[in-house]
Amino acid sequence: MRCLSLFICRFIVSYFWLQASTCFAWQGVVTHVSDGDTLWVQPLSRHKVVKIRILGIDAPEICQLWGEQSLRALQSITMGRDVQVHGSHTDAYGRLLAHIFLQGHDVGAWMVLHGHAWSYAFKSHRGLYDAEQMAAQSMQTGLFSNSSAVQPRFFRRHFGACQ
Repeated sequence: MRCLSLFICRFIVSYFWLQASTCFAWQGVVTHVSDGDTLWVQPLSRHKVVKIRILGIDAPEICQLWGEQSLRALQSITMGRDVQVHGSHTDAYGRLLAHIFLQGHDVGAWMVLHGHAWSYAFKSHRGLYDAEQMAAQSMQTGLFSNSSAVQPRFFRRHFGACQ
């Protein structure tokens, strides 16, 4: 009995460790775009649509400077298109955190390079798309053309979430 309990315990720990460390890749069709970093994808293999937060970027809030342009940019390149999703974790809002690829191209990198989002950096960790952000800033592309553009996390801290 003790061996069985130990086996079950090890199985459960192994299962959750694999779930936390494994990146799952799947294909689907974008059915809705909420803002510049959140979209909904209908998996080709399932019936339930998945809400996804694009990993590594932080797009302006809809009510914020460049928010509408960011939304339209993500819609224009992804809406109704087949995408590859690479993700395994969810955030506090239940969204899958994932990288999105369109015909082999990283959508997060495209959003930052074209000035529609910031590369998301946390504390002392550099953002995944810092090189793209520096290029967009040097070319003054998109939101980086406006010196009063504020990163969404600072905007939310000062003004709260959009209504």
